Formats: sequence, C-alpha cells, structure tokens
Amino acid sequence: MKTMFDEMHAQGAAVREHYQAYDRWLRSQPRDMMKDRREEAEMIFRRVGITFAVYGDKDAGEGTERLIPFDLIPRVIPAHEWREMEKGLRQRVNALNRFIHDVYHGQEIIKAGLVPAEQITRNAQFRPEMIGVDVPGGVYSHISGIDIVRAGNADGSGTYYVLEDNLRVPSGVSYMLENRKMMMRLFPELFAQHRIAPVAHYPDLLLETLRSVAPGGVNEPTVVVLTPGMYNSAYFEHAFLAQQMGVELVEGQDLFVKDGFVFMRTTRGPRRVDVIYRRLDDDFLDPLVFRPDTTLGCPGLLSAYRSGNVTLSNAIGTGVADDKSIYPYVPKMIEFYLGEKPILNNVPTYLCRVEEDLKYVLAHLSELVVKEVHGAGGYGMLVGPAATKAEVEDFRKHLLANPSNYIAQPTLSLSTCPTFVDSGIAPRHIDLRPFVLSGKTVQMVPGGLTRVALKEGSLVVNSSQGGGTKDTWVLED
Repeated sequence: MKTMFDEMHAQGAAVREHYQAYDRWLRSQPRDMMKDRREEAEMIFRRVGITFAVYGDKDAGEGTERLIPFDLIPRVIPAHEWREMEKGLRQRVNALNRFIHDVYHGQEIIKAGLVPAEQITRNAQFRPEMIGVDVPGGVYSHISGIDIVRAGNADGSGTYYVLEDNLRVPSGVSYMLENRKMMMRLFPELFAQHRIAPVAHYPDLLLETLRSVAPGGVNEPTVVVLTPGMYNSAYFEHAFLAQQMGVELVEGQDLFVKDGFVFMRTTRGPRRVDVIYRRLDDDFLDPLVFRPDTTLGCPGLLSAYRSGNVTLSNAIGTGVADDKSIYPYVPKMIEFYLGEKPILNNVPTYLCRVEEDLKYVLAHLSELVVKEVHGAGGYGMLVGPAATKAEVEDFRKHLLANPSNYIAQPTLSLSTCPTFVDSGIAPRHIDLRPFVLSGKTVQMVPGGLTRVALKEGSLVVNSSQGGGTKDTWVLED
C-alpha cells in the first residue's frame, strides 16, 4: 500500500499512454506560458467571484473569503478505468440508498446481525422522525459525492479505494464545472487534440433528477435551491447551481407552510414548492422539530415532508449512512441488499469502539490516520506519519477519553499528479470526488472534482486546509 503511484508517469519515468499527447503539448510550450495562464485564471476566478469562505483561518482572518487554488495540469483518466469506476459508484450508491430506507423501515440488516443496532440508533445523524416515512422511489441520497483515492501496489499498478461517502449536502461540483470552463478558455487547442468527455450538462442532469422525485401527481414541479445564506462557505455554489438550473435560490425566510404544503413568497404572490434541493444540514431545516433557535429553516417543513407534499434532496436522515463509523459496513451492505461483490474497495478500517481495534490503534498511532466519525473538511483528524510526538500524545488523550468517536485507517500513499507550483512542475497528492445523481435513474457526468494537496508531502486535499483543484479529463477513447 505504501508504493507511490504517479498518474502521469509509470516506473522509470515513462509517460503513461493516456497522458502522452498532453505531455508532448506541454513540452512544446514556452517556459513562462504556464505562469502567465495561472495569473490569468486567478484574475478571472476573482472577477467572477468563485470564492470559498474559510472560518477561523489564522492566516487569513475569521470568515475570510479566498480563491480555491486552481492547478493548470489536468488529471487524466482513461475510458476503461472510468467505466469500471462508474459501475462501482452505481453499485455503492444503490446499496447506500437501500440501507437508508432499511434503517427507517424494517431494519433487516440489523436483524441479520450485520450492523450493530447501537451503531444506528445511537448515531448522531439518525433521525427517529424519519421512521416509517416513505420517500419517492425509495431514494434518499439524490446527490452523492463519493471520495476516491488511488494507492500504489508493489508491482507498480494502482488500486482505487473509496475513502468516504458524502450523502448529506456534498459540495464542490461548481468547481468541477468552472475548472472545465477555465481550461477550455485558456487551452482551446488541447480540446481539439483530445476526445474529452463533457461535463457541462451536469446542471441539466441535476434538474432532471430533482424533477423526477417530485411528489406524485405533480406534472410541472417547482424546484428551488435552499441556502443558509451568503455567509455560508459554499454560497457561490448554491447561487451558481440555481442559476444554471434556472430555478429560484431561496432562504428559509422565503418559504412558509400552509395547509400541509410549502410555498415560496414571490412578487406575484405565494407559489407552491414541490422539490427543495437543500444545502443546509438537518438540524437547521425546521425549528419546530430540530434546533428551535435556528432562523435558517422553515417552520412546519418536516410535517409537509412527512405528508409527502414536498421532496427534500437529500432526504432528512441520510447522514446515518455517511458517518465514518458506518463506512466499514458498506461492503456488507452491497452483498446484503444487492447480492453482489463490491466493485470498489474500502480502505481497511479500525473501529476504535472495539477493544481489540483500539489496542492496535493506540500501539500504532504514529503510523495511522485517525478521524472523528462525524468529522469533515479535514478537521479533527490525526495524520500519524506527519504529526509530531507531542501531537500524537495529545491526540491519544482524546482517543482514550472517547474511543467510539474515532476510526483509524492505514496511511494510504495517495497517488500523485504533476502540479504547477511556484518551483515548477512537481508531484502532489490528489483524490477524486465524482457526483452521483439518483432519481428515477442513476446518472453522472464523467470524472468529478479532483482535489490536490498543494503542500509538498501533504495528504490533506480539503479546500478548508489549503488544498486546490484540477480539471478532470475522462478520455472517450
């Protein structure tokens, strides 16, 4: 698992076949061209307002907005690799949706002894309010962001692993779309030389998916995007997707519930809302049921939802399936619900609530990655090999105080991709977040968002931790 895999270069520095045309083009470019193009990209991104809010950033100040660094060298995936990955993604998301339905209905997987009951009922993301609630088509996670990494093998090959499943309000797809637009603007000749699968139709697929899960009997559903507001870190994406789909961007105060239905306030009077693509967490959706102090949601929303008069995408309670303590059970879910072997691998995972696993983790802290089960954005984790002795010992105290709050995994040597940095072109670690859309059918655009750890040697790709992004090319031949 510790052998390095470079996406562009095979062993002996030979350029992999699917990168050869790009490599020839890159070698023929003037030395300063990439630097000039990077400056142009930054100027355009800043002008368009493609920013990401970072909270509590010591260097940038509280709640500072900054550009997510964009790298000019694409991550290229050959067609045959994508076909296999796509099959694995469809399988995994299908099983996860079946699991969420089961959790809130028959709980057959618990009865079968495959998932401990307390892992669900004591899970902070489990919503008892959803027990027995039927959702259109049995689909709970309509938009899933599945994080995939590749690790090197001793024979020089690489293996894809699913690192985590994001089933609540996965973000980042706007950067995937804007990165492609930027590459086509800066390097049009590359798109003439390569057959690259398009991604620009994602908003059309998203709208199609959302409309397909509208309540029964609604022929022309009204879809809205619900945002917490302009101070949210992903507000650019909320506004972008609403604009791209041609639907209204609303805040909680723009909605109200009457006679069991949800309405939107407009200048022409109330208009019924059928599908809400919500970009805020469960806790903030309805102050009558969840957090009473929130002003971000809409009072009475859950009642309208339970009555089947409005669809929420993603459904309330999906977080029970993307909790890191549930992740190790996904291969069993695939076998249990689908009767199939998993196509995509899980990373081997230690559950610190299990005494034997905890002993191993405590003895090997400096070698492992330890994560909070509810953590996100690269926070609340220990990367053992990159941590100081003091950091390891400090984390040990947290782990001993609340072992069930943590999982641990081997430190995968994430694959690298050539990246344009200040010193020139150098390898940097990457991951991939494809976006899977589930409605009446399962659809996705080829590729996804490639995130890159810009600090040399860093394995943390999260934007909140200083990571950047790349365009992802899936070749069509």
